[in-house]
Amino acid sequence: MFSRILVLTDLAAESAELARCAAGLASLGVQEAHLVYCLPMDKLPGLRESMESLIGDDLEKARRQLAAGGWPVTSEVAVGPLGAEIERIAAEKDCSLVVVGSRVRSLAGDVLFGGVAAEAIYSARRPTLVIRIHADEGGVSKCRAWPCGPMERVLFPTDFSDNAEHAFGFLERLVTAGVRRVALLHVQDRARLGKHLEHRLAEFNATDQARLGRLKERLLKLGAEDVSIEVPYGHPAGEALAAAQRPDTSLVVMGSQGRGFLSEVFVGSVSHHMARRSAAPVLLIPAIR
Repeated sequence: MFSRILVLTDLAAESAELARCAAGLASLGVQEAHLVYCLPMDKLPGLRESMESLIGDDLEKARRQLAAGGWPVTSEVAVGPLGAEIERIAAEKDCSLVVVGSRVRSLAGDVLFGGVAAEAIYSARRPTLVIRIHADEGGVSKCRAWPCGPMERVLFPTDFSDNAEHAFGFLERLVTAGVRRVALLHVQDRARLGKHLEHRLAEFNATDQARLGRLKERLLKLGAEDVSIEVPYGHPAGEALAAAQRPDTSLVVMGSQGRGFLSEVFVGSVSHHMARRSAAPVLLIPAIR
């Protein structure tokens, strides 16, 4: 379903692990990959050529690691506004998926997005896979989802919005491609219901369980074998994260509109929280524009 992927790197210590993880995405239908080293600079004559000379060996090493997936891998250096460059290259190479690593950079375990990761996520115009990289006790960078098996059990948090319905279409494609276990999650927002609507919780639960039930039937018809339904009551970001942290969750699929649509939609949202904190890889699906 994602025959060509665009893998972004800044050649930091975590990048080697990102390449190793991305090489394990064959189950998503990957047949080709394009590796891009991004520099957030522009209007500097000859910079691309200079950087290609300076980082050539490191970029080639990362390319070989990514090629371990068994597909052709090309590479290039991108210099300029990152969001625009990422989209330009993805369009030129006809890439249907962007892959980026998120780094754990705080004592609380949050990912402090910056540079390549921030631009890839906030300005996304096409599906973006966020792979969480952290340092173990010895300081070695590792992917928390290694070995990569994104098709094993997919978590799908939904708020029943148009964007969530769009993202569900990608989940259906994953099931058609081989996913057999899916968890459907909708959180009854405690803050929104509050004291005035809490007495109607049973009514809301019945309605939303029925809506999830219809989604479940669609997945079962496509070949899924084990589809669970959960409608917890609490904080949406916290409940979704708790579900994503379960050991058998191999991938989270959810909608995200991104900065290019409305700047306030992604930052502080459930999808932003998941991209920062989820141990499992997160596949963010931007809204149709």
